[in-house]
Amino acid sequence: MNYWLVKSEPFKYSWDQLLKDGRTFWNGVRNYQAANNLKAMKKGDPVFFYHSNEGLEIVGIAEVVKEYYPDHTDESGRFGMVDLKPARPLKTPVTLATIKADPALGDIALIRQSRLSVMPITPAQWKHICKLGGVKA
Repeated sequence: MNYWLVKSEPFKYSWDQLLKDGRTFWNGVRNYQAANNLKAMKKGDPVFFYHSNEGLEIVGIAEVVKEYYPDHTDESGRFGMVDLKPARPLKTPVTLATIKADPALGDIALIRQSRLSVMPITPAQWKHICKLGGVKA
């Protein structure tokens, strides 16, 4: 099992919208590194849901329910997407400021590659962020 983080601007697609929808396709990724991360996702992998630009915090945990397949919004045919469903919210959202201030998370991709929209999370980072968010890893 691998762990992931996806970023979304809440005004475009929020955690609350994912809860309402019950499932969504994660499309529109056009960065090759982020696309490769989507390709590496496997059914059942847990995914942190991060609100970018507004909020700047991890608010919930989703799960991959369908592995990589062609993105119908990509006219070039080069990119794909995965399907996600909500698993559970964090009891306490974990802010970017908290992550940056925590030495245990100093090498997290969210800080090192801040513009990347889909990124891997190490098992140790996953456990630590779950603890900060008040949920069991």
